[in-house]
Amino acid sequence: MTATDNAAAQKLDFSTVKAFEQQLDDVMEFIDTTALKLKLTEVEVDCAQNPSEMNRVRLGIIYHETSLNLSFFSKTEFKGYAQKSFELLNGLFNSTGTPRELLPFIASYRASALSLVGAETGKLRLLGNAFEMFRDAVEKYSDVSYAPEFMRGSVAENLPRIFFSKRKLAKRDFQSIIEKYEKNNDYANRKVMSFTYWAWAKQRRGKKFRVQAIAFLDKAIRLDPNYEAGRKRAEELKAKLMK
Repeated sequence: MTATDNAAAQKLDFSTVKAFEQQLDDVMEFIDTTALKLKLTEVEVDCAQNPSEMNRVRLGIIYHETSLNLSFFSKTEFKGYAQKSFELLNGLFNSTGTPRELLPFIASYRASALSLVGAETGKLRLLGNAFEMFRDAVEKYSDVSYAPEFMRGSVAENLPRIFFSKRKLAKRDFQSIIEKYEKNNDYANRKVMSFTYWAWAKQRRGKKFRVQAIAFLDKAIRLDPNYEAGRKRAEELKAKLMK
């Protein structure tokens, strides 16, 4: 990353990043596929009627969520959504008209979308390209947004064991998010942190980390009172660790 890149990243306004995050929150991190399908239709209609930068980012992200949650359960209907997500977000990332405070989200989901394209097509080089994009996003934007580390960690933790060097990034990324959040609770929202505390515990199930893991699972549960994020998984993992 060049000195110019560093300077540009440092100029991002945290309050504006958080305001954009709130406008994107309803298209991120779905666990209910029925709600996802309804939201996909809604966002497509909104973008067709008003193709603003924000609506196009929302569309790129909902395409990502569609690919992640639905493409692997259908042979035809939802195939190609990863590619659609990547192309849309990549165009926004490279556009001079895109507000800079949207870039943490665009860059993170762009990289994740490319990893999904790699999974769909079996082209491993795309996974390598995706992690280069993740590295760039983490370096530029992780001080002002959880998105780069959260998305990279989410991809890394689900890779096959042969990608051990990339899988190790998941532990680092979720630990980093927790450290930033515990210094400033505005850094990430409750939904993200519920998933993050659960992911941390899932990666550290041994006796050495048992006390801390259970404490983090309790946090994951408290942060998700309505079962919209990591609570169900956290409760299941806690029950296993308590045996």
